[in-house]
Amino acid sequence: MNISAVIDYLNKTLGYSIDASFYTHIAKWKNWWEGYYKPFHLYHEKLNGKSTERHIYSLKMGKKVCEDWAALLLNEKTQIVVNDKTSSTFLQGDDQIGGIFGETQFWKHENELVEKAFWSGTGATLLRMDNMLVQGDTVAPDTGTKIRLDYLPADCILPLTVHSGEIIDVAFISEVTFHGETYDYLETHILEPNKGYHITNQYFKEDAGVLSPAALPPGMVESYYTGSEIPLFSVLTPNLVKNIRTGPGMGMSILQNALDALKGVDLAFNNFCRDFRLGGKKVFYRQDLTQYDQNGNIVTPDDIMQQLFIQLGDGADAAGMQGDPIHEYNPDLRVSENRDAVQAMLDYLSFKVGFGAKHYQFNGSTVATATQYMGDKQDLAQNASKHNINVESHLQGICRAILWAGKNILGQPVNPDARVTVNFDDGYINDDDTKRERDRQDVRDGLLKSWEYRVKWYGEDEATAKAVLGAAADLQNPFGYKQGVGNANA
Repeated sequence: MNISAVIDYLNKTLGYSIDASFYTHIAKWKNWWEGYYKPFHLYHEKLNGKSTERHIYSLKMGKKVCEDWAALLLNEKTQIVVNDKTSSTFLQGDDQIGGIFGETQFWKHENELVEKAFWSGTGATLLRMDNMLVQGDTVAPDTGTKIRLDYLPADCILPLTVHSGEIIDVAFISEVTFHGETYDYLETHILEPNKGYHITNQYFKEDAGVLSPAALPPGMVESYYTGSEIPLFSVLTPNLVKNIRTGPGMGMSILQNALDALKGVDLAFNNFCRDFRLGGKKVFYRQDLTQYDQNGNIVTPDDIMQQLFIQLGDGADAAGMQGDPIHEYNPDLRVSENRDAVQAMLDYLSFKVGFGAKHYQFNGSTVATATQYMGDKQDLAQNASKHNINVESHLQGICRAILWAGKNILGQPVNPDARVTVNFDDGYINDDDTKRERDRQDVRDGLLKSWEYRVKWYGEDEATAKAVLGAAADLQNPFGYKQGVGNANA
């Protein structure tokens, strides 16, 4: 997929002036996420008078950083609570893993999207429908329609209209395979007055950077109106202020301001690995011990480990042989110094990406106290809370889109305006028992209502929680026991 070809097509056919320069940054971030940035990792050495390509050893920490942020921000302990029972069941079933979420493997793909957004700066979840009914040019309710979700990184997203940093109109480009053929799929979402979003679909074949229109797959409509201002996409970016001037509406990779630290890690790791590679035993022997085969090639005393043997002239005292016919040399591997260098660079990297300076530690011989742990993780906790703001907004956006589609396209009795709350896991700071006990105390102190406790910890919607509690819903009684009645298991 050639993003430049798509930008050129949109600029020429629709009269846009999209600047492609920002996508060079995304390409660089992708290289570092993949673990190979050619201008840095490729170098040349002279070998027997010839130039030979070499590659720097890499820890590929760019991907590791993004994986770890995804694991922290969105994992199996993240909960979405909807204050409408029917809507909640439609979204995630009765067990939070059914419904639309279960059908589309929502949590798995959303976790992957967080990683994509953190390496590329921006990610988007798109709501698409199979077997959708279109009457005239407007979508119509049909129980046979199926909801499908797609997840795209920044190099597939082209903002067309941006208001106050929020993407309003957008084009999505992705590479798809249909009946063994590969196509570039262009989908645009344009908000039009009184008509809602106008969505168009186009397929192209690409040849030498030039797009040629191709037929859409059977059943896919060229365009339709949703009749709603609710976007059928939700964008996610890391919560960072971008210090790159281009790319309006797009976010910035978590790696952008840590590129030098990534280089430092790989330089230290490369030195470590090269010391091992060059640190094998070497045996020097005098020239008069050398034998030659019939072709004039040198035959060493040990053909299996011939790299250990180096021919020297008869006057080999410079190698420390002092007249000995054979001299053994074992290079210093500098394990301690190299390990310290790699650890120092990892400390700089973890600090630059928001984990704090001690996130990546390979010393398992010490145990930190709870106070030390809290202090070491303070940066991580603060930055995770900051990023959670964007993750919550993104999840609320896609939930609203799904509920809107459920009502207006699938004809289900759900409420698109239902309140959606996201409960994040912060177990890396406080375990669940500690947090539950803190909330119990808040209920006892009157700072938290009992039904709010049940919504948070039992995954119930507001109506169910209040029904369980009955008249005690607004009292300091989170477990629903009748006032004045004890319980041995309280």
